[in-house]
Amino acid sequence: MAAEEETPAGGVDVLDRELEKLLEDEQLDEGDHERFSHYVKKDKIVDSAVTGAPVRALCGKIWTPGRDPEKFPVCPECKKIYDGLKK
Repeated sequence: MAAEEETPAGGVDVLDRELEKLLEDEQLDEGDHERFSHYVKKDKIVDSAVTGAPVRALCGKIWTPGRDPEKFPVCPECKKIYDGLKK
């Protein structure tokens, strides 16, 4: 019973599920590149780590890497381009 008293109506789990549902239903917009990990040539990633220079992903996004790409899903546009290059 104590857990029910501490948790507001609906609780955090409900909000998390609603947010996940909204993100799944969204179409890709201008800022959506921030939610993905992107494909970049390995040598460009190394150069960026040393010099701090921005890199360009296959999809065209330009940024300076700083986050762990393992924590994000792969950019669908980068994946599509990469898969086309392998053929």
